Amino acid sequence: MIPLSHYLLVSAVLFGLGTVGVLISRNLITILMSVELMLNAANLALISFARWHADPGAHVFVFIIFVVAAAEAAVGLSLVIAIFRRKNTVDVDELNILKG
Repeated sequence: MIPLSHYLLVSAVLFGLGTVGVLISRNLITILMSVELMLNAANLALISFARWHADPGAHVFVFIIFVVAAAEAAVGLSLVIAIFRRKNTVDVDELNILKG
């Protein structure tokens, strides 16, 4: 059996990569994908702890997080498409909604 620390290390690496992607990237789609990566890292950690403590109830929370992540992806991508149609760019440095 793989120890819990291995799962948590993979989860921490995935979360760190997602954080770096959010902080460094200037593309809205890449930022959304990085946020999804961070949510999946949290899911991996939650499932790891649930299996370690033999608690099947935590799996329900993971399904809820999957549903929230899917809704976030759908709403986020629709907003990115609307912004792209209006501004013809998805670069966050060039976007300023207040300018009109």
